[in-house]
Amino acid sequence: GPAMAAVRDVEIDPEGTFKYILVRLQRPGGGEQRDIVRGTGAAEFHNHIFEKVNPEMEKLGYECKCLGGGKIDHNSKDKKIRVFGLSTGYGKADHSVTVEILKKVYTDYEITWSDDKK
Repeated sequence: GPAMAAVRDVEIDPEGTFKYILVRLQRPGGGEQRDIVRGTGAAEFHNHIFEKVNPEMEKLGYECKCLGGGKIDHNSKDKKIRVFGLSTGYGKADHSVTVEILKKVYTDYEITWSDDKK
């Protein structure tokens, strides 16, 4: 539906290294679903990001589930994004899924992932 399309695929800081989570949005009762990426250096822990996203999405009528987390290193000057690490609370996101979502938005970037902790 139009409301789901209005939700941005990606909201991450324009620069730096920070925590991120992969979130699944779903209409209650099944049907439409999609995954979004949210990350910010303002979040000390992964759950801080989820605690911000969840109420926003609930207002739009979605159920949210965190599929895991990690870190993003965003270098806007060189147009590079690296996805790595994991979330202690939520476990490791499937970084390959995250990369595919990031590529939709950062079309001219080199985007890579690894299971490295650092």
